[in-house]
Amino acid sequence: MSRRMFPGLVAASAALAAGGCGGTETDTVSDSASGPTASFDEAAVLARSAEVAGQFQAELQAKLKEALAAGGPILALDVCHSAAPMIAAELSQESGADLSRVSARNRNPDGGLTEELLPHYALLQEMPLTDGKPSREIWRSGEGEAARINVLSAIPMQEQPCSVCHGTDVAPEVAAKINELYPGDKAIGFEPGELRGAMLISWPADEVGG
Repeated sequence: MSRRMFPGLVAASAALAAGGCGGTETDTVSDSASGPTASFDEAAVLARSAEVAGQFQAELQAKLKEALAAGGPILALDVCHSAAPMIAAELSQESGADLSRVSARNRNPDGGLTEELLPHYALLQEMPLTDGKPSREIWRSGEGEAARINVLSAIPMQEQPCSVCHGTDVAPEVAAKINELYPGDKAIGFEPGELRGAMLISWPADEVGG
């Protein structure tokens, strides 16, 4: 069961990142089908998640802008390949949340969807944007020490600059570089507005009052 909530606060997304093109967000709150329904401070979790996501986007965007200026999309792909997981790992350690990017058509082989994520991702697929802003889902899962509060933020496809590496007309040299870095890549052929992926920020429930 879901209901639409208030606007989120996530910063503008990074160019050419496998989960970095997006904007501010609108929220959907739901209970995990298999998890408990204990209450938690949704606004506080969303605000903390927005802060972590915004920092990720800002750090990656800075590196990608520098790479684009120095060497175009090919160099930006190299930088994204190495920098994105490093930034996510550092922010996960600093914040206490697990930060990752996922997709049904993933580029990173570790970025596929788990069974738990499927229904929440499906809701984002139905409506990637609400009032022109990427949507989010928030839910509680697990029990006891394993309980988590999860935020899944939609990453809708943007025409520019995301189409350079994710669109329907990727240049041959860019496609070759993608295949070199990500064998088996599935993250091309997206149309503008289509859900390209999502950012997952998962908190230990006891750390965020859940």
